[in-house]
Order: sequence, then C-alpha cells, then structure tokens
Amino acid sequence: MRYISTRGRAPALDFEEVVLTGMAADGGLYVPEQIPEFSPEALAAMAGQPYAEVAFRVMRPFVGDAIDDATFRRLIDATYASFKHDAVTPLKQLDSSHFLLELFHGPTLAFKDVALQLLGRLLDHFLARRGERGVIMGATSGDTGSAAIEGCRHCDNLDIFILHPHERVSAVQRRQMTTVPAANVHNIAIEGDFDDAQAMVKASFADQGFLQGRRLIAVNSINWARIMAQIVYYVYAALALGAPHRAVSFTVPSANFGNLFAGYMARRMGLPVRQFVIATNANDILHRTLSANDFSRRELKATLAPSMDIVVSSNFERLLFEAYDRDAAAVDALMSRFQHEPAALAEAPLAKLRALFASHSVDDDTIIAVIREAFGRTGELLDPHTATGYRAAERARTDTVTPMITLATAHPAKFEDAVVRAGFKGAPLPDALQDLLSRPERYDVLPAELAAVQQYVADHRR
Repeated sequence: MRYISTRGRAPALDFEEVVLTGMAADGGLYVPEQIPEFSPEALAAMAGQPYAEVAFRVMRPFVGDAIDDATFRRLIDATYASFKHDAVTPLKQLDSSHFLLELFHGPTLAFKDVALQLLGRLLDHFLARRGERGVIMGATSGDTGSAAIEGCRHCDNLDIFILHPHERVSAVQRRQMTTVPAANVHNIAIEGDFDDAQAMVKASFADQGFLQGRRLIAVNSINWARIMAQIVYYVYAALALGAPHRAVSFTVPSANFGNLFAGYMARRMGLPVRQFVIATNANDILHRTLSANDFSRRELKATLAPSMDIVVSSNFERLLFEAYDRDAAAVDALMSRFQHEPAALAEAPLAKLRALFASHSVDDDTIIAVIREAFGRTGELLDPHTATGYRAAERARTDTVTPMITLATAHPAKFEDAVVRAGFKGAPLPDALQDLLSRPERYDVLPAELAAVQQYVADHRR
C-alpha cells in the first residue's frame, strides 16, 4: 500500500513511512493511493467477530507488508485489552431506530483512545526496528492530548510534547494530561487557542531544524494511522445492526473531521451507509461550508463543547480531495485561497458532498437543553459533544427507518460544567480516576510564539 498527498507535491510513502511522517512535506495530508474494498460477503463474514478480529481484517489492507500478521495481531490485541468494555465500542438503543455508539470505554474516556492506543504501539514498533528515537509534538483541544499521552507514556523510543490552549479545556481534560508522571511526557499550555497551537505544530513539521536531526512525529488526526483505526468501529457498529444486508446512517460530532472522514472511508470500502450527519457547535465551518458554501475562517468561540472549538478543520482537506476526484492541484489552490481569504467550493464537488452529507449546528443553550431532554427520554446522560450529535441526528436525518447511529465521543464526567448547568449533580468519574482532581500537576505555560515552543521542545527532549 502506498500513500499520496492531497496536494500532489510530496513523495508517495509506504505505511511505515506515512505513520512516522504524519503531514506531507507539501502541506497536504496523506491518503491511500488506492482504497481497498470489501465485498458484501467479506463484510458479512466479520459479523459476530470480536472487535480485535474486525480491527485486524479492516486495517490489514492499509498496512501492506510493513508489519507481519502475527505482530500486527499482537499490537491490536494489546491495544484493545486496555478498554473497560468487552465490546470495546458498544451500541445502546435510544429509540426504535436511533442508536448510541459508545466510544469512551478506553483509558481516557474519549473516542480518541481507539486510535491513539494503537498509534503509540505502532510508533514504538517502527522506531525500535530502526534503532531511532522520535519526538511527538501535538496540539489538542481537549481529548487528543490525554489519549496520545496515555498511548505513548510507556513507549521506550518516544518523547511526547502536547500543546493545549491555556484555561480553555476542562479540568478533567487538563488533569488527564498534566498528572501523568512519566519522564517522556511534557505538557505545554499555550496562551492562545487551539488553532494557534495547531499552527505551531504544523510549522514545526515544515521546518524541523530545531530538533537537530531527531524525527518529529504527528499524533493529531493528520496521521493516517488514526483514520485507519477509526474506520473499524463504523464497520463493527454497522455489522451489529444488520450490515451489509441493510444500510445504516451515522451522526458524528465534528471539528477536525478525522472521525467523520474515517466513516466516509468505511463507506468507500463497501459499508452500506445511506447518510452522514455532521454535528457542530457554534464553531460551524463544516456546517457553513455544506449548507451555504461558506468555506471561510471566523473568530473562534469558546463553548461548552471545547473539543470542537476549532475554526480550521484539517481533515476536511482529505474529503475535499475525494470530492474533487483527487485533483491535487485544485485542492492545493483551494487551500491556498482559504489561508488568505474566504473561499468557496466548486459546484460539482459541493453537489457530491451534499448528496451524502447533511449538517446541523448547535449553540450552548441548545446543548444544555439536549442533555436534559435526552436524559428524560432515554436515561442516558450525554456529554456536550454527544449532545450536538443527538440534536443533529433528529434535525438532519433524511428518514426514520434507516438505523441512525450517533457517535458518543466522550464520557460525561469529562465535562462536568455542562452537566451541572443542565441540572444534574455531575457525572461520577470511573473508579480508576476517582483521585484525578487531587493528583499533582506538571505543565508549563508558554506564549503562543513558535520560537519559544520550539526552544522548549529542544531543551526538554531526551
């Protein structure tokens, strides 16, 4: 399997190199040169299999000959053994045709564990085989950082530096990062927002001289391995509801778009998906693009769903690449315009997206109302991000017969403020995290300046 850049000016890479590289040298994102496909018979043969077995079969074509089968199975088994539910990503029924896919049973209570627990193991495997050490540098709006740290804290060949926006993540989210005592873990609170942090990470990948020869590695969803691992739970959930013999639909709380692009890839691989619904908070670039062809930046708003507080949706570029029939030059030109001025999609690509995707935007007042309403109707206490999905599924789905699966992206205990504002006493943390709020923290606050951040990383790497 080879991987190509969405902007067409970077070399094609194999799976090992694409995992270790992350972002393409031309500023684009890597995607498979050819998308593997499963026949209905191959999909049906996965029904009823354990999650780890489905994961092996779904991801195997993307790996190629970079890892032998026995080693890949061992890495997958170790990854999902750490999850607290035997189903790994269980389904719950909300009404006759609406289901909740719980993605928060990993060690940090968020969907990003599904991919990052595997990515850490893949990185350590490849670096050990090469006799190298690597430096992870990532930006988080809340959940990616803790999941990346948890996935990499035990890795022998990695140092990890996570940038989060100072005082713009929840206390639980912050402490899940800053209370980890591992020597290879470093947390940086940026005096800015997520987009400032993400821009500095991207700039560091473009010019890695500050590391003096050490390899810089991405764990944000720009890394293809994260998309690959997230494809699995779309397949797993759809099979549980009768696929490939009947179609399903998905609603996905969306910001950086990696989660939803994984679902799109599952459909391209043969999964019968009738519709995707994009759920956003007040930072609604995805909703504006789809509904009004307004592909432009706006000022970031701090919301009750902080993991979605993003105004530049990086992985949307991967979907644009497909919508533009893989015309890398057209995508490159569009993304260049977007950096400097409001942009718009061409008519034909936009029509393709609208045929498959719907969208809905939810403000903070609605999030609070939905948390209260959903509990009253179903007994499920939703986190604020999942609440956006719950409302979007109701408002934007095209039919009520096709099963709708809304992705529950985080445990409500991670966002106590929203839960309390909705009228509840809070959501208790799982037993393993009961003392989280009393553990000592370790992080440094830095200005949103590239030179300061790069110097910090250079000084603290091992």
